[in-house]
Amino acid sequence: MTANPETGTTEPGMTENVLIIDFGSQVTQLIARRVREAGVYSEIVPFNKAEEALQRLQPKAVILSGGPASVTEMGTPRAPDWVFETGLPVLGICYGEQTMVEQLGGSVEGSEHREFGRAELEVKKPSALFDGIWSPGDKPQVWMSHGDRVTQLPDGFEVIAVSAGAPFAAIADEARKMYAVQFHPEVVHTPDGARLLNNFVRKIGGLSGDWTMAHFRSTEIARIRAQVGEGKVICGLSGGVDSAVAAVLIHEAIGEQLTCIFVDHGLMRMGEADEVVTLFREHYKIPLVHVNAQDKFLGELTGVSDPEQKRKTIGRLFIEVFEEEAAKLGGADFLAQGTLYPDVIESVSFDGGPSVTIKSHHNVGGLPERMDLKLVEPLRELFKDEVRVLGRELGLPETFVGRHPFPGPGLAIRIPGEITPEKLNILRKADVIYLDEIRKAGLYDEIWQAFAVLLPVRTVGVMGDARTYDHVCAIRAVTSTDGMTADYFPFDHAVLGRIATRMINEVDGINRVVYDITSKPPGTIEWE
Repeated sequence: MTANPETGTTEPGMTENVLIIDFGSQVTQLIARRVREAGVYSEIVPFNKAEEALQRLQPKAVILSGGPASVTEMGTPRAPDWVFETGLPVLGICYGEQTMVEQLGGSVEGSEHREFGRAELEVKKPSALFDGIWSPGDKPQVWMSHGDRVTQLPDGFEVIAVSAGAPFAAIADEARKMYAVQFHPEVVHTPDGARLLNNFVRKIGGLSGDWTMAHFRSTEIARIRAQVGEGKVICGLSGGVDSAVAAVLIHEAIGEQLTCIFVDHGLMRMGEADEVVTLFREHYKIPLVHVNAQDKFLGELTGVSDPEQKRKTIGRLFIEVFEEEAAKLGGADFLAQGTLYPDVIESVSFDGGPSVTIKSHHNVGGLPERMDLKLVEPLRELFKDEVRVLGRELGLPETFVGRHPFPGPGLAIRIPGEITPEKLNILRKADVIYLDEIRKAGLYDEIWQAFAVLLPVRTVGVMGDARTYDHVCAIRAVTSTDGMTADYFPFDHAVLGRIATRMINEVDGINRVVYDITSKPPGTIEWE
């Protein structure tokens, strides 16, 4: 275990770990995910924070990420010199390869032969990096994204693979355990990329791959107990997976010292508020304050149509209600939050350092400093998928752990325009039918997120012998392999037909259903 100098506590799961130095690539998170899939704890730090991370983590291997800059320009990021001086195994990816080459005495130049997208690699020599994956003569598919290219290797390196636009597509100094690739092994478009990263961390780096969720659970419980001591903790439940898993883990660590506050804003899906109360009070026996604040929220949202104003109104009211209830409890020492690792990564910039903004589950800025509470964030080293694994490890029911993501503002952002009780009732009924039909079709777990939206449009329709003038309901479903990009789900027309028929027949107020096939990143798949 490694001590955190800021908290005096040990870091979870870090008997062995890999340090990922980030140069700003939009897919750096995927490197960490792939390393963790190999059973090895990994952490991402900006290149200008790497010195502190070396002392804190004492990694057994280092990976240099890609990035948008060019090493041919003055003032662009570089790896700390110690990366190449400590004797640790090093893997450079894309920009990471280029800065490695430049810093070790090779050359990088701009190129007219840029490569973006799928490319064919040609393996030239055997290497520990390719062991059991590729052999000389193989021509695997990889994913490229570069304009510059290596033109001269540092002493000790040799070419182990080439591509049409990159004569140094993969290089190696086997003696010093330094490797670099111009392509991106972390993305799914490089089919064997995960195996390559596994080779680097397990075979070349010598890490045993013993980082499991059971290990994380036990070490995190110990850390929570050390941090909290005899103090009191309050946790704001949103009804989502993240805050629920955080609460159950903290309760396992400190028991009755934890009290959860569930602010019911009246914007949840049908039956969800009751599910939360039942799960926490009856199943886990966790002290829970259930605040029915529906009238307060809906009252202040009357007449509000702008989506950002909705979010800010909901966030402000949540803070007000939460503060009131926390005061009634006689105070607390700590605030528990379901902050995830992507939140931590996104809160760090190369220039400004860690953000002081506390993330709230409503994505509007967090709780005020006047509450003067220290944070307990037991999930801050985990990705979303890992939180679900932890939830299963803690015994949360699969129906809860496996549910699709649901935004903090709830149905408020799935009703463009003004929110009314009538619209909420229509949307809840439509949403139940939609999810029921995709479950019946065996598709729920294939879809990243599916939801219905009540559009601010009414159309004339004919139902039987009568004309109707009712709402249009849009339905959306997206798939995502890595959580970084998303595409619409290719429903069979028969499934869409059943969904539309049931909604029109069973929901008074809907006479037309449309399917949205827009492709967006998962983080922006809400309607507004």
